[in-house]
Amino acid sequence: MKSLQERFAPESICFGCGPANTKGLKIRSLPGENDEVVATWKPEPHHEAFPGMLNGGIIGSLLDCHLNWTAAFHLMKKSGADKPPCTVTADYSVKLHRPTPTAGPVQLSAKVVESTDDRATVEGTLTAGGKVCASCRGTFVAVKPGHPAYHRW
Repeated sequence: MKSLQERFAPESICFGCGPANTKGLKIRSLPGENDEVVATWKPEPHHEAFPGMLNGGIIGSLLDCHLNWTAAFHLMKKSGADKPPCTVTADYSVKLHRPTPTAGPVQLSAKVVESTDDRATVEGTLTAGGKVCASCRGTFVAVKPGHPAYHRW
């Protein structure tokens, strides 16, 4: 199954989620059950803060991009459009609950908790080894023509 990124932005070079960025994280966000958007991602040693533990900046990038795609997908469905609007991060806050091990994959899960016609507030988690290691809440806004990010992904 194609991810939201592969389906709607195959030429994107975003570090976190761009399919065309050969050195990026290549997050693959997929529609899940009950309006959730989910992803599984496998860390590599160069993503570590120290041996065996994921870097906090990488955690932030994973959550930012995944929540952003959750917002864009939600706004697309809400408006009945055939493609998502280009959304940008207005704000996001990450809480690190415990160190994130890199021995196996991490799971991302996100869901919209509030929305208007042009923005969505999303909450999500990053889980590893069956434990929530980080959580995030962010607001993502659909931008209009003239904005520097408009249809850049």
